[in-house]
Amino acid sequence: MIQTATDLGNSVIALRPFVPAKNFPVSKRFYADLGFRAEPLGASLVEMHLGSYSFLLQDYFVQAWAENFMLHMLVSDLDRWWPHIAALDLAARYGVQPPRAPKRESWGLDVAYVFDPAG
Repeated sequence: MIQTATDLGNSVIALRPFVPAKNFPVSKRFYADLGFRAEPLGASLVEMHLGSYSFLLQDYFVQAWAENFMLHMLVSDLDRWWPHIAALDLAARYGVQPPRAPKRESWGLDVAYVFDPAG
């Protein structure tokens, strides 16, 4: 029997990107402050959970890769998220670019930008 892409897609349990960390302990604290729960998977890898979603934070850094890496998190209520993000004072606490307040983008979504310690 030949499997179709749909058949194979239905068997996927998770799809987790590997996120770079310039300073692994600092990045773990940063994501924990945002609300993620860390599950260590070894000395240089941790799964960061938020509800049923997660990504793999790794103690690995390549500048060019980090500068081009993005995670897209779609939420049902950005108006609830933004006060939480703003109250964390991430720029002062982590030396990152200040988060950008939500605004309507040309493609029709309201978007806020958050910059992590890897850039």
